[in-house]
Amino acid sequence: MKIFGITGYSGAGKTTLVERMLPQMIGRGLRTSVLKHAHHDFDIDRPGKDSFRHRQAGAGEVLLANASRWVLMHELRGAPEPTLAEYAARFSPCDLLLVEGFKHEAIPRLEVHRPATGRPALWPQQPQIVAVASDQAAPAELPAGLFWLDLNDVPTIVTFILDHLQLTGEADAVL
Repeated sequence: MKIFGITGYSGAGKTTLVERMLPQMIGRGLRTSVLKHAHHDFDIDRPGKDSFRHRQAGAGEVLLANASRWVLMHELRGAPEPTLAEYAARFSPCDLLLVEGFKHEAIPRLEVHRPATGRPALWPQQPQIVAVASDQAAPAELPAGLFWLDLNDVPTIVTFILDHLQLTGEADAVL
């Protein structure tokens, strides 16, 4: 499994870009999964549901399943948050794991940067950023080796990521 990060400030378009890239990656025969790190508390369960009640009663894990999907909810209950590597190990075999979040992990990543959000670029402070996808032209001070891509040219972004990871598609598929 190859791991590649998508980073940027909230509202820059990370999720939209990943949503647009996935069909192209899958269309190239790559089994692709996504790990999204949330910076706030979340719950996919609802009070009153059996699974919620099981967790409230102290279950360490609750797995919900039906014929279409399953989800495993794991309660940390004060334990340290797992590392990116520990989360990645829980995924079924795949060719590519796209990671949104985990800004400080040493994985190659693409920054989604839209100056209209009013937020500064991350690439000057984060050397693991190997490319920037933006709706603006590249700045004059762009360092050598940092690629600047058109945020709306999804096929080129996908090709860049796959080339960077040396993934070609069908031949790399995990059986």
